[in-house]
Amino acid sequence: MTLQVFALCSSPFSSNTNLNSKIATITTSFYQRVFTPACVYRHPSATLFENCTSTKELCRVLPLIIKNGFYNEPLFQTKLVTLFCEYGSITEATRVFEPIEQKLDLLYRIMLKWYAKNSTSEDALSFFLRMKFDGVRPFVGDYACLLQLCGENLDLKRGREIHGQLIINGFEGNLFAMTAVMNLYAKCRQIEDAYKMFERTPQKDLVSWTTLIAGYAQNGFPKRALQLVLQMQEAGLKPDSVTLVSVLPAVADMKVLKLGRAIHGYAFRSGFESLVNVANALLDMYFKCGSAKTARLVFKGMNSKSVVSWNTVIDGYAQNGEYEEAFATFMKMLDEGKVPTRVTIMGTLLACGNLGDLERGRFVHKLLDQLKLDFDVSVMNSLISMYYKCKRVDIAASIFDNLKEKTNVTWNAMILGYAQNGCVKEALNLFRMMQSQGIKLDCFTLVGVITAVADFSVNRLAKWIHGLAIRTCMDKDVFVSTALVDMYAKCGAIKTAKKLFDMMQERHVITWNAMIDGYGTHGLGKEALDLFSEMEKGAIMPNDITLLSVISACSHSGLVEEGLFYFKSMKEDYGLEPAMDHYSAMVDLFGRAGRLDDAWNFIQYMPIKPGISVLGAMLGACKIHENVALAEKAADKLFELGLDEGGYHVLLANMYASASMWDKVGRVRTAMEKRGLQKTPGCSMVELRNEVHTFYCGSTRHPQSKRIYAFLETLEDDIRTAGYVPDTNSIHDVEEGVKEQLFSSHSERLAIAFGLLNTSPGTTIHVRKNLRVCEDCHDATKYISLVTGREIVVRDLRRFHHFKNGSCSCGDYW
Repeated sequence: MTLQVFALCSSPFSSNTNLNSKIATITTSFYQRVFTPACVYRHPSATLFENCTSTKELCRVLPLIIKNGFYNEPLFQTKLVTLFCEYGSITEATRVFEPIEQKLDLLYRIMLKWYAKNSTSEDALSFFLRMKFDGVRPFVGDYACLLQLCGENLDLKRGREIHGQLIINGFEGNLFAMTAVMNLYAKCRQIEDAYKMFERTPQKDLVSWTTLIAGYAQNGFPKRALQLVLQMQEAGLKPDSVTLVSVLPAVADMKVLKLGRAIHGYAFRSGFESLVNVANALLDMYFKCGSAKTARLVFKGMNSKSVVSWNTVIDGYAQNGEYEEAFATFMKMLDEGKVPTRVTIMGTLLACGNLGDLERGRFVHKLLDQLKLDFDVSVMNSLISMYYKCKRVDIAASIFDNLKEKTNVTWNAMILGYAQNGCVKEALNLFRMMQSQGIKLDCFTLVGVITAVADFSVNRLAKWIHGLAIRTCMDKDVFVSTALVDMYAKCGAIKTAKKLFDMMQERHVITWNAMIDGYGTHGLGKEALDLFSEMEKGAIMPNDITLLSVISACSHSGLVEEGLFYFKSMKEDYGLEPAMDHYSAMVDLFGRAGRLDDAWNFIQYMPIKPGISVLGAMLGACKIHENVALAEKAADKLFELGLDEGGYHVLLANMYASASMWDKVGRVRTAMEKRGLQKTPGCSMVELRNEVHTFYCGSTRHPQSKRIYAFLETLEDDIRTAGYVPDTNSIHDVEEGVKEQLFSSHSERLAIAFGLLNTSPGTTIHVRKNLRVCEDCHDATKYISLVTGREIVVRDLRRFHHFKNGSCSCGDYW
């Protein structure tokens, strides 16, 4: 219905002004009624006085005013107080104000207006009481100034006191006064009280309607705000530009693009599309409704662009994942001579961080220093986030340490930065420091710590942070509970994760994504698809991450046709454009299933240039299925992208060695040496009695190394007796006995042996590995679970393996 009314309205807006404009108009009008131009204005010093633009100029002209005997003229006194207040020199204004014996009421109002704009509620009210004590009878504009100040400071208590004074002085029927009261209650999040004031007002104008509409929109009631717009039009009032600026955020919150376009059409027909504030509100609405293309056209068509316009576009692009566009807009803004604000810098830093572009991030850092924004804690929080997203958590930590003022957001950003960069101990230590300093925790603090614990994959820590969430009554928060679901899934406790998921009363799309991804990494592809089907029946729309998790779950479980179906449905059913990660998941899906030709053809027909993840998935599939020809094609394209890590080179070299192509093995190794590339060393971790023990391949630094290797020799004999046969085909240029010794010293075997030696029978061993589990270790671990009667859970780079009674949950498909 609202949509229809907006679409039908075509006549120009009725003339109207907002609350601030009315206050200024009343004050100016009063000033003009009291003073008319006098003969003193003909004097040259008066002309100079009138043309002053700063305190410095005013002080130069003032001696001439005094010399010519005009200082005691009421007109000059009033003008002098006004100018000092406008220039922010309240001390000088007070020096002029206080000695005046016969103070005009206007002087009090000028001073009160300054206090209302530049001081605290307490100071303004003190001056207001002084006015009344001096016999100045307040008028409605004075109350409006004070109410506006209380609203901006969220000072509800004093605001109610002023409301009471309004009633006592007989202004309860004044529309202007009651609109100011409505604005106070709306700003202080007492929207129902604002509505009561609105209902009690016998005559309602466009300003009162717009104030209430803005109040509902700003307090998280967008639907109610839109209903009020409809009621206002039914009452015979048409929206003006201020109404549109107030209601467009409600449309943005509800993401009702169709309605937003109708309002845009109404603005165009009524001639207000050219107003900068209306255009800015349209930009914000289109970006938040996911229509960056239309927002781009609106921005391009603007004749006049304010800094707010540029900021809205930069932030809009960043929030919509168009980070290159965000940074390009920022550079264009600089080219056009616009001075960036803190909001500009924060939006640009977000884009740089999500691009992982350290060079451009450093450029913005240098610029914010030049703009003297390094004192702004919000800007510095964004800077910390940018650096840790660019994998320079060391620089982020340095900025954090040097910050004199730290808010909760600062601490949370640094904890999350450590967590997302694998610095789990540092994240937990910072959290403990935060607690020791008595800094209040919030939901985002817990989300950062939970993220760190999830990466650590230690069940004891998972239970500890879950307990803390319960004790602080934050476990019901949707973001905390979602993080807990994700954490338990990443700690191998998928049943606990599902139990928490089922208990949640509110679920966001990220909650569904976490549970679907958890099922996928545990090899429970069917359960993941069933959960996705349940999600489709509800009100929450899947996003690109949801579909990525679904396709990945299909890949881990060999559900090729299902994965292909959901990939196609991304665009057809959900209007989602596949990104590089989706293409990588599809190549992985085909490759694991042995459909290498389908995987290669898929790459050839990709609409975007394949990246490292896509070609790496292809090369990995070729290794599994020993297809050297396709591996060479994939490697050629992969190495053109300039890799910094030598893992894929080693993979290709091992394939050549398996095929006895020794000349090609030599060429790959020579290329690695020239570029200084090395393979990331394998690393496995196991937790025991509050301490995490880390093992590397062949390492002998652990205090129990001799005991571990001796135990492994005995264990090797036991699993051979049970049927284990070492697979030494992936190691070359060494004798068979040495090959077997190398496999026996792989990091996960050392970690498993340590766990078996130091825990009681029946205890489950949890191991975290930074690389994919190799075929031989996977086979050996199955036999170890058989001969020891232990369950062994290994979380590798890609997924979970639950070994029990000689079999693995992955069904040897990983």
